[in-house]
Amino acid sequence: MTSVVPHSDSRYQRLPEDVRSLLSDRLQMVSTSTDSPTAFHPPTTPRATGPRVATAPHSPQPSDRSSPRPELSVALHNVSKTYRNGSRALINVNLQIHKGDFLFITGPSGSGKSTLLKLLYGQERPTEGIVTVEGSALNRLKGNQLAMMRRRIGIVFQDYKLIPRRTVAENVAFVLWAQGYTRKEIHRRLWPTLKMVGLQDKAQCFPNELSGGEQQRVSIARAVVGTPPLLLADEPTGNLDSENALQVIKILKKLNSIGITVIVTTHNEHLVRVSNHPVVQIRNGYLRHLRR
Repeated sequence: MTSVVPHSDSRYQRLPEDVRSLLSDRLQMVSTSTDSPTAFHPPTTPRATGPRVATAPHSPQPSDRSSPRPELSVALHNVSKTYRNGSRALINVNLQIHKGDFLFITGPSGSGKSTLLKLLYGQERPTEGIVTVEGSALNRLKGNQLAMMRRRIGIVFQDYKLIPRRTVAENVAFVLWAQGYTRKEIHRRLWPTLKMVGLQDKAQCFPNELSGGEQQRVSIARAVVGTPPLLLADEPTGNLDSENALQVIKILKKLNSIGITVIVTTHNEHLVRVSNHPVVQIRNGYLRHLRR
Protein backbone atom coordinates (compact mmCIF):
# COMPACT_ATOMS: atom_id res chain seq x y z
CA MET A 1 0.00 0.00 0.00
CA THR A 2 1.35 3.45 -0.89
CA SER A 3 1.78 5.87 2.02
CA VAL A 4 0.22 9.29 1.50
CA VAL A 5 1.41 12.19 3.69
CA PRO A 6 0.05 15.56 2.54
CA HIS A 7 2.52 18.35 3.09
CA SER A 8 -0.21 20.57 4.53
CA ASP A 9 -1.37 18.04 7.15
CA SER A 10 -1.06 19.84 10.53
CA ARG A 11 0.00 16.64 12.27
CA TYR A 12 2.90 16.34 9.87
CA GLN A 13 3.85 20.00 10.38
CA ARG A 14 3.89 19.57 14.18
CA LEU A 15 6.48 16.80 13.98
CA PRO A 16 10.10 17.70 14.81
CA GLU A 17 12.15 18.67 11.79
CA ASP A 18 14.49 15.67 12.02
CA VAL A 19 11.48 13.31 12.11
CA ARG A 20 9.92 15.02 9.07
CA SER A 21 13.25 14.67 7.24
CA LEU A 22 13.40 10.97 8.06
CA LEU A 23 9.80 10.47 6.87
CA SER A 24 10.53 12.28 3.64
CA ASP A 25 13.34 9.84 2.95
CA ARG A 26 11.44 6.71 3.94
CA LEU A 27 7.94 7.37 2.60
CA GLN A 28 6.81 7.82 -0.94
CA MET A 29 4.73 10.98 -0.81
CA VAL A 30 2.22 11.14 -3.63
CA SER A 31 -0.91 13.11 -4.21
CA THR A 32 -4.34 11.56 -3.69
CA SER A 33 -5.55 13.89 -6.41
CA THR A 34 -3.62 15.30 -9.34
CA ASP A 35 -5.40 18.60 -8.73
CA SER A 36 -3.85 19.07 -5.26
CA PRO A 37 -1.18 21.79 -5.61
CA THR A 38 0.34 21.08 -2.19
CA ALA A 39 1.11 17.40 -2.64
CA PHE A 40 4.57 15.89 -2.71
CA HIS A 41 5.25 14.42 -6.17
CA PRO A 42 7.10 11.14 -6.81
CA PRO A 43 10.61 11.34 -8.19
CA THR A 44 10.80 12.17 -11.85
CA THR A 45 13.16 9.25 -12.44
CA PRO A 46 11.08 6.52 -14.14
CA ARG A 47 10.58 3.30 -12.23
CA ALA A 48 10.64 -0.16 -13.73
CA THR A 49 7.21 -1.71 -14.01
CA GLY A 50 8.40 -5.32 -14.09
CA PRO A 51 9.96 -7.48 -11.37
CA ARG A 52 12.66 -5.66 -9.46
CA VAL A 53 16.19 -6.99 -9.55
CA ALA A 54 18.64 -5.98 -6.86
CA THR A 55 21.88 -4.66 -8.31
CA ALA A 56 25.08 -3.49 -6.74
CA PRO A 57 26.12 0.18 -7.16
CA HIS A 58 27.57 0.88 -10.60
CA SER A 59 26.58 -2.60 -11.78
CA PRO A 60 26.19 -2.98 -15.56
CA GLN A 61 22.75 -2.42 -17.00
CA PRO A 62 20.87 -5.45 -18.36
CA SER A 63 21.48 -4.23 -21.91
CA ASP A 64 25.23 -4.40 -21.27
CA ARG A 65 25.14 -8.07 -20.37
CA SER A 66 25.51 -10.82 -22.92
CA SER A 67 22.28 -12.58 -23.84
CA PRO A 68 21.84 -16.12 -22.53
CA ARG A 69 22.46 -18.95 -24.98
CA PRO A 70 19.40 -20.62 -26.49
CA GLU A 71 18.31 -23.84 -24.87
CA LEU A 72 19.87 -27.10 -25.95
CA SER A 73 18.66 -29.00 -28.99
CA VAL A 74 21.04 -31.94 -28.58
CA ALA A 75 23.15 -33.13 -25.65
CA LEU A 76 25.36 -36.20 -25.33
CA HIS A 77 26.69 -36.96 -21.87
CA ASN A 78 29.47 -39.55 -21.50
CA VAL A 79 28.10 -41.48 -24.48
CA SER A 80 29.80 -44.65 -25.66
CA LYS A 81 28.68 -47.16 -28.28
CA THR A 82 30.12 -50.65 -28.52
CA TYR A 83 28.73 -53.14 -31.03
CA ARG A 84 28.23 -56.83 -30.30
CA ASN A 85 31.38 -57.76 -32.19
CA GLY A 86 33.37 -55.62 -29.76
CA SER A 87 33.91 -52.69 -32.14
CA ARG A 88 33.91 -49.38 -30.25
CA ALA A 89 32.26 -46.76 -32.45
CA LEU A 90 32.11 -43.93 -29.88
CA ILE A 91 34.02 -43.51 -26.65
CA ASN A 92 32.93 -41.16 -23.84
CA VAL A 93 31.51 -38.49 -26.15
CA ASN A 94 30.27 -35.23 -24.64
CA LEU A 95 28.61 -32.68 -26.92
CA GLN A 96 26.11 -29.84 -26.58
CA ILE A 97 24.34 -28.26 -29.55
CA HIS A 98 22.08 -25.27 -28.96
CA LYS A 99 18.90 -24.53 -30.85
CA GLY A 100 19.66 -22.70 -34.08
CA ASP A 101 23.25 -23.98 -34.32
CA PHE A 102 24.90 -25.32 -37.46
CA LEU A 103 27.52 -28.00 -36.80
CA PHE A 104 29.81 -29.98 -39.08
CA ILE A 105 30.97 -33.42 -37.91
CA THR A 106 34.05 -34.58 -39.78
CA GLY A 107 36.23 -37.66 -39.72
CA PRO A 108 37.40 -40.52 -41.93
CA SER A 109 35.07 -43.28 -43.07
CA GLY A 110 34.24 -45.66 -40.23
CA SER A 111 35.16 -43.14 -37.54
CA GLY A 112 31.68 -43.08 -35.95
CA LYS A 113 29.99 -40.11 -37.64
CA SER A 114 26.98 -42.05 -38.89
CA THR A 115 26.72 -43.91 -35.58
CA LEU A 116 26.43 -40.60 -33.77
CA LEU A 117 23.56 -39.49 -36.03
CA LYS A 118 21.82 -42.85 -35.59
CA LEU A 119 21.95 -42.29 -31.85
CA LEU A 120 20.28 -38.89 -32.35
CA TYR A 121 17.25 -40.30 -34.16
CA GLY A 122 17.01 -43.47 -32.13
CA GLN A 123 18.08 -46.10 -34.65
CA GLU A 124 20.90 -47.06 -32.30
CA ARG A 125 21.03 -47.04 -28.50
CA PRO A 126 24.11 -45.98 -26.55
CA THR A 127 25.95 -48.64 -24.60
CA GLU A 128 26.66 -46.04 -21.93
CA GLY A 129 25.65 -42.44 -21.32
CA ILE A 130 22.61 -40.29 -22.07
CA VAL A 131 21.44 -38.88 -25.41
CA THR A 132 18.97 -35.99 -25.15
CA VAL A 133 17.20 -34.52 -28.19
CA GLU A 134 14.76 -31.62 -27.99
CA GLY A 135 14.39 -32.11 -24.26
CA SER A 136 13.74 -35.88 -24.35
CA ALA A 137 16.18 -38.58 -23.23
CA LEU A 138 16.08 -41.02 -26.14
CA ASN A 139 17.31 -43.85 -23.92
CA ARG A 140 13.86 -43.90 -22.30
CA LEU A 141 11.72 -43.69 -25.44
CA LYS A 142 10.19 -46.74 -27.10
CA GLY A 143 7.45 -47.51 -29.59
CA ASN A 144 5.03 -44.67 -30.20
CA GLN A 145 6.99 -42.25 -28.02
CA LEU A 146 10.09 -42.72 -30.17
CA ALA A 147 8.02 -42.48 -33.36
CA MET A 148 6.56 -39.16 -32.20
CA MET A 149 10.03 -37.85 -31.38
CA ARG A 150 11.27 -38.75 -34.86
CA ARG A 151 8.58 -36.53 -36.34
CA ARG A 152 10.55 -33.62 -34.88
CA ILE A 153 13.71 -34.66 -36.70
CA GLY A 154 14.37 -34.30 -40.43
CA ILE A 155 16.88 -36.77 -41.89
CA VAL A 156 18.82 -36.44 -45.14
CA PHE A 157 20.68 -39.56 -46.34
CA GLN A 158 23.65 -39.83 -48.66
CA ASP A 159 21.81 -42.27 -50.97
CA TYR A 160 18.60 -40.15 -51.04
CA LYS A 161 16.22 -43.07 -50.23
CA LEU A 162 13.51 -41.84 -52.63
CA ILE A 163 10.56 -43.99 -53.72
CA PRO A 164 11.32 -44.86 -57.38
CA ARG A 165 7.72 -45.11 -58.60
CA ARG A 166 6.60 -41.85 -57.04
CA THR A 167 7.04 -38.34 -58.44
CA VAL A 168 9.03 -35.60 -56.73
CA ALA A 169 5.82 -34.10 -55.30
CA GLU A 170 4.63 -37.52 -54.08
CA ASN A 171 7.97 -38.30 -52.45
CA VAL A 172 7.96 -35.03 -50.53
CA ALA A 173 4.26 -35.26 -49.63
CA PHE A 174 4.52 -38.88 -48.49
CA VAL A 175 5.92 -38.00 -45.06
CA LEU A 176 2.99 -35.63 -44.42
CA TRP A 177 0.48 -38.18 -45.63
CA ALA A 178 2.00 -40.79 -43.29
CA GLN A 179 1.61 -38.38 -40.38
CA GLY A 180 -2.09 -37.83 -41.10
CA TYR A 181 -2.07 -34.35 -42.59
CA THR A 182 -5.09 -33.33 -44.65
CA ARG A 183 -4.86 -32.95 -48.42
CA LYS A 184 -5.28 -29.19 -48.04
CA GLU A 185 -2.47 -28.91 -45.50
CA ILE A 186 -0.17 -31.12 -47.60
CA HIS A 187 -0.75 -28.87 -50.60
CA ARG A 188 -0.13 -25.76 -48.48
CA ARG A 189 3.24 -27.06 -47.26
CA LEU A 190 4.39 -28.84 -50.42
CA TRP A 191 4.81 -26.05 -52.95
CA PRO A 192 6.73 -23.55 -50.80
CA THR A 193 9.10 -26.38 -49.85
CA LEU A 194 9.71 -27.39 -53.47
CA LYS A 195 10.30 -23.76 -54.35
CA MET A 196 12.82 -23.38 -51.54
CA VAL A 197 14.99 -26.18 -52.96
CA GLY A 198 14.46 -25.01 -56.54
CA LEU A 199 12.39 -28.00 -57.73
CA GLN A 200 8.96 -26.48 -58.32
CA ASP A 201 9.38 -27.20 -62.05
CA LYS A 202 10.32 -30.84 -61.39
CA ALA A 203 7.30 -31.73 -59.25
CA GLN A 204 5.94 -34.32 -61.70
CA CYS A 205 9.29 -35.92 -62.53
CA PHE A 206 10.35 -39.34 -61.24
CA PRO A 207 13.64 -39.87 -59.39
CA ASN A 208 15.34 -41.56 -62.37
CA GLU A 209 14.68 -38.42 -64.41
CA LEU A 210 16.69 -36.27 -62.01
CA SER A 211 20.38 -35.62 -61.52
CA GLY A 212 22.10 -36.65 -58.31
CA GLY A 213 22.01 -33.08 -57.01
CA GLU A 214 18.30 -32.80 -57.76
CA GLN A 215 17.58 -36.09 -56.01
CA GLN A 216 19.40 -34.86 -52.93
CA ARG A 217 17.36 -31.68 -52.97
CA VAL A 218 14.21 -33.80 -53.06
CA SER A 219 15.56 -35.62 -50.01
CA ILE A 220 16.10 -32.30 -48.23
CA ALA A 221 12.60 -31.12 -49.14
CA ARG A 222 11.11 -34.34 -47.78
CA ALA A 223 13.10 -33.93 -44.55
CA VAL A 224 11.95 -30.37 -43.84
CA VAL A 225 8.39 -30.25 -45.25
CA GLY A 226 7.09 -31.12 -41.77
CA THR A 227 9.05 -28.14 -40.31
CA PRO A 228 11.14 -30.13 -37.81
CA PRO A 229 13.27 -28.11 -35.38
CA LEU A 230 16.27 -30.41 -35.99
CA LEU A 231 17.79 -31.54 -39.30
CA LEU A 232 20.38 -34.34 -39.53
CA ALA A 233 22.27 -34.70 -42.82
CA ASP A 234 24.46 -37.79 -43.16
CA GLU A 235 27.09 -37.16 -45.85
CA PRO A 236 24.55 -35.21 -47.97
CA THR A 237 27.22 -34.25 -50.53
CA GLY A 238 29.06 -37.58 -50.67
CA ASN A 239 27.74 -38.54 -54.11
CA LEU A 240 27.76 -35.05 -55.63
CA ASP A 241 30.19 -32.99 -57.66
CA SER A 242 31.57 -29.79 -56.15
CA GLU A 243 28.96 -27.50 -57.74
CA ASN A 244 25.99 -29.55 -56.54
CA ALA A 245 27.63 -30.03 -53.15
CA LEU A 246 27.88 -26.27 -52.65
CA GLN A 247 24.27 -25.87 -53.69
CA VAL A 248 23.14 -28.41 -51.10
CA ILE A 249 25.16 -26.68 -48.37
CA LYS A 250 23.64 -23.35 -49.42
CA ILE A 251 20.15 -24.80 -48.94
CA LEU A 252 21.10 -26.19 -45.52
CA LYS A 253 22.41 -22.76 -44.51
CA LYS A 254 19.16 -21.18 -45.66
CA LEU A 255 17.23 -23.62 -43.47
CA ASN A 256 19.50 -22.80 -40.55
CA SER A 257 18.88 -19.07 -41.07
CA ILE A 258 15.16 -19.59 -40.36
CA GLY A 259 15.89 -21.30 -37.05
CA ILE A 260 16.37 -24.99 -37.84
CA THR A 261 19.25 -26.66 -36.00
CA VAL A 262 21.44 -28.36 -38.62
CA ILE A 263 23.98 -31.15 -38.03
CA VAL A 264 25.98 -32.31 -41.07
CA THR A 265 28.44 -35.18 -41.25
CA THR A 266 30.99 -34.92 -44.03
CA HIS A 267 34.49 -35.86 -45.07
CA ASN A 268 34.59 -32.98 -47.60
CA GLU A 269 37.33 -30.78 -46.15
CA HIS A 270 36.77 -28.06 -48.76
CA LEU A 271 33.14 -27.54 -47.72
CA VAL A 272 34.18 -27.31 -44.10
CA ARG A 273 36.89 -24.73 -44.86
CA VAL A 274 34.63 -22.42 -46.88
CA SER A 275 31.83 -22.57 -44.31
CA ASN A 276 32.16 -20.44 -41.21
CA HIS A 277 30.49 -22.87 -38.81
CA PRO A 278 31.66 -24.88 -35.79
CA VAL A 279 33.38 -28.18 -36.56
CA VAL A 280 33.96 -31.28 -34.46
CA GLN A 281 35.98 -34.30 -35.52
CA ILE A 282 35.48 -37.96 -34.64
CA ARG A 283 38.55 -40.15 -34.92
CA ASN A 284 38.90 -43.64 -33.50
CA GLY A 285 35.68 -43.10 -31.55
CA TYR A 286 36.81 -39.93 -29.78
CA LEU A 287 35.28 -36.50 -30.43
CA ARG A 288 37.19 -33.23 -30.32
CA HIS A 289 36.40 -29.65 -31.31
CA LEU A 290 38.27 -28.25 -34.30
CA ARG A 291 36.46 -24.93 -34.59
CA ARG A 292 33.96 -23.47 -32.16
